[in-house]
Amino acid sequence: MSLLVALLAAIIERIAGYPQKLVLVVGHPVIWIGWLIGTLEARLNWPHAGFGQRQWRGVLALALVLAAVLVVSGGGAVFLRGMPFGWVVEAIIASSLLAQKGLRDAVLNAATPLRGGDIAAAREAVSHIVGRDTAKLDQAEISRAAIETLAENASDGVVAPLFYLALFGLPGAALYKAINTADSMIGHRSERYAAFGWAAAKLDDLVNFVPARLTAGLLIVMAATVPGASATRSFEAVRRDAKGHASPNAGWPESAMAGALGFGLGGPRAYEGTVVDLPNMGHGRRDLDADDIGAAVGLYDRMLWFTWAILGLLVILWLGLRK
Repeated sequence: MSLLVALLAAIIERIAGYPQKLVLVVGHPVIWIGWLIGTLEARLNWPHAGFGQRQWRGVLALALVLAAVLVVSGGGAVFLRGMPFGWVVEAIIASSLLAQKGLRDAVLNAATPLRGGDIAAAREAVSHIVGRDTAKLDQAEISRAAIETLAENASDGVVAPLFYLALFGLPGAALYKAINTADSMIGHRSERYAAFGWAAAKLDDLVNFVPARLTAGLLIVMAATVPGASATRSFEAVRRDAKGHASPNAGWPESAMAGALGFGLGGPRAYEGTVVDLPNMGHGRRDLDADDIGAAVGLYDRMLWFTWAILGLLVILWLGLRK
């Protein structure tokens, strides 16, 4: 049943997304989870405590967040599965944990002003989807930033929650989003979070291990269907570059997309005024533009269709086994 829920949730989210009016009225699951993480961090992350103590306090905070999410999502799933067609409601709720449409729209929002030559508007648009400094980015840097976040979030925002939704239903996707949100909020190696966010960062690395590699595989396969792209080049880029990324997981989808489309991604960027020299993903051209963002979105779209096809096939097989 979780497979059917995952497929329906993917279709619902791809068509409707999560309406902004709903965000304004009731918020969003990630916002609720973020509020809980922020509240616990403010109360438990004592700056005067030792490193080890802060580390254990971070473990406690993460455990409390996951317990709360499991109780709510697990209880809801059990209740819904006991209702006629409750799985449809579960799929509607679960669709809020996916970001297919939102990610696509956000990336294209950066490409649109670039096509019109409005660099300032493109910088503003891309600032909403990346963590790096964007005030001085040129056209190529904006394009690379948009494509890099598309590749990375194809895993974190789409494949990973869908993977856990298909395996474990609503609780699986909800727990994944809680871990991923905790990592994005407190999983940094800054002085404030190095100890307190240690558990969140490590657990996020663990739960993204399979989805990141699965995303890379999906992109490699779909590269063979895109004119001008190359599955062979994508595979070679993953084999050569993925493990060189600062993240144990982000390099897989990023290098797959870079290699597939002949792009050069990664490299130096600034965070809060400090330039960080990150490894290159792919050895292709780096002077990218809005059309290249469009090409990346096109590959992403095909990956989504392929993912749906796989889920559909698994649902058919599941229904056949039930007979």
